[in-house]
Amino acid sequence: MTIWPGTGRRSLASVCGLLSLIAAFGASCNSPHHANGALQPALVTLPVLVRQGQGPELLQLQHGTLPDITLTTVRTAQLPGVLETTGQITFDDRRVANIISRVTGRIEEVHVSQWDSVRRGQPIITLYSPDLMTAEAEYLQAKASGPALAGGSAGDKEFARSMVEAAKRKLELLGIEPDQIGLISTAAPTFVMRAPISGTIVQNQALRGSAVNPGDVLYSVGTLDDVWITGDIYEDELARVQVGQQLEAVTTAYPDEVFRGAIARISPNVDPNTHTLQIRCQVKNPDLKLKPQMLARVKIMVPSGQALIVPLDALVFESDSYFSYVDVGDDRVEQRKIVIGAWGQSGYARVISGLKPGDRVVTSKALQVDELWHEAHGESS
Repeated sequence: MTIWPGTGRRSLASVCGLLSLIAAFGASCNSPHHANGALQPALVTLPVLVRQGQGPELLQLQHGTLPDITLTTVRTAQLPGVLETTGQITFDDRRVANIISRVTGRIEEVHVSQWDSVRRGQPIITLYSPDLMTAEAEYLQAKASGPALAGGSAGDKEFARSMVEAAKRKLELLGIEPDQIGLISTAAPTFVMRAPISGTIVQNQALRGSAVNPGDVLYSVGTLDDVWITGDIYEDELARVQVGQQLEAVTTAYPDEVFRGAIARISPNVDPNTHTLQIRCQVKNPDLKLKPQMLARVKIMVPSGQALIVPLDALVFESDSYFSYVDVGDDRVEQRKIVIGAWGQSGYARVISGLKPGDRVVTSKALQVDELWHEAHGESS
């Protein structure tokens, strides 16, 4: 076991205190506090660190360094049967469709724009495409050859039928709906694309006069009949949460209206920094009031449980993290990094990680202990 005093920069108060101790030591040479010529200097109590093997560093508190220090035991508390979190509204990605070009061509007319509501089958864009004109000509030629082969053998009839089906299939692959194919009477270089689903134009990439190639995204269409609310829960709450649990959501835009739904997805990944994971809640959206990117307060009906809580006085915040000093016995404390969450009781925080039930933490003198910890590491307070 090794013990060493802290070195390096110190606070002004530490320097002044040390000078005072030296002065007291000089005065003691002429005081009655020595006998038989032996000097009895005043005790200099500097903060020291203790390390045992591979264990954590400990701060040795000299007796009397911090009088009236208070320790509080970390305890558990009953969790309510409602889990509250904040979530963001998004489209249900199963109800979002990209409208892409399947041919090479040029945009002649744009019939809808971003945020427009469209119905399935509604015209959205007019394309000029020689590829489509060629496919339409092949289809019309195949249909025209059918009557000529109708009086032939069974093989000729089957061949005529297969030619028409192949030409029709090619048009379908190029994005023409079956009911549109039946209306083709002449090969034309322009083609009207229609919305594949009803919804709202979420994204618009179609500009009049722009050239397009197969695979280019022209529009994204999404429906808002059902939406997702994505929120975060702490990992110690995971045992209380499962798919299908009912929930209620309230938004700032409609504070007096409750939207109801259920948990549909639970993320398989936990954020190692916050110890949280995401849940996706499917929520009914009557009158399409809920909009993507809105924030919502979510209440999930869950079984009751227990949480670990600690007084706020036991927490020291620095460098974007919270720390507590835990009593390990023999006037020694250990610094622990703590991850906390909100707790309804005033003056307390919920412990997500860093402490366990029964740990005794410094409360009334936590800031002073933190200063001693930095002094022992040669850092100014």
